[in-house]
Amino acid sequence: MERVRLGRTGLMVTRTAFGVLPLQRTPLPEAVRILRRALDAGINFYDTARAYTDSEEKLGAAFDGLRDRVVIATKSGATTRAALLRDLETSLHNLRTDHVDVLQLHNPATVPDPTDAESALAGARQAQREGKTRFIGFTNHSLERACVAADSGAYDTLQFPLTTLADPRDLELIGRCQRLDLGLIAMKPLSGGLLTNVRAVFAFFRQYPNVVPIWGIQRMSELEEFVALEAAPPVLDQTLRARIEQDRRELSKAFCRACGYCLPCPAEIPIPMVARMPLLLRRMPYQQFMTAEWREKINRVRACINCGACRKRCPYQLDTPALLRAALADYESFCPPATTHAVEQDKT
Repeated sequence: MERVRLGRTGLMVTRTAFGVLPLQRTPLPEAVRILRRALDAGINFYDTARAYTDSEEKLGAAFDGLRDRVVIATKSGATTRAALLRDLETSLHNLRTDHVDVLQLHNPATVPDPTDAESALAGARQAQREGKTRFIGFTNHSLERACVAADSGAYDTLQFPLTTLADPRDLELIGRCQRLDLGLIAMKPLSGGLLTNVRAVFAFFRQYPNVVPIWGIQRMSELEEFVALEAAPPVLDQTLRARIEQDRRELSKAFCRACGYCLPCPAEIPIPMVARMPLLLRRMPYQQFMTAEWREKINRVRACINCGACRKRCPYQLDTPALLRAALADYESFCPPATTHAVEQDKT
């Protein structure tokens, strides 16, 4: 496996990195088998989060006694110093380790004030002083916040959605991070499952030596596909470029990055979550979205007043109302009311 330097961290990580989010849907024994196969194949960088249900436990079970062979990044969505430190203690317990290599602030709504002694950033700095994390990272879906965090000098890594569907403004982040010597981790390289030509996307990322894509993997067959691509990396030739251009024409307007610029919604529709619901249902434990509470949130799409504010605010010119209507139809097909009632019964 080819390795690259993760910016100023100096960590040498495999360019094929493992995104553990989808393993939430994989039973523990099979998840451990997949993770150990990935390690045996040479993959050494694994990205997870406190919010990804049992994914940390699965990493801990797979790599117990093998900690020195892997680079582990996790995330906390906490907004205060104390809460972040509590999250980290839980993560360390689950991961069966005394430290993580990168502790990332998970998609905060604002970039923490570096002078705030009670912020999540202050907690990460305390954890770093105590040896519980080696480096501090920042993840976000907003390009504006990502740039502010990058320029602040407070972080060692930045994680942001990058894909063949990326807007040219998003891709400028690659050069920015290279100039700042900031480790750049690409989340959602397959646009959450929208992109199906893995070969084309893999070749696309090989253009950028400072970008480390984390591939979301939940099946052994998916892992083996990436292992094979790493063994014989495809060249970004005319055929693959043509496929990328085709995907851009056909799919760019369907890729919600969850940046949140569309909010607030007068009908109180949680737009970023609803717009991505067809992908979330297929990449995360879907049962959490089958409750009466979630059905009520998604049914708010019916109350849309067609004001057009979300469409006007979207920096990627998405037809947000159309995405919401499509997501509602998909949800009703995936989660009929009887299924929701059964889930509610199981909880009682």
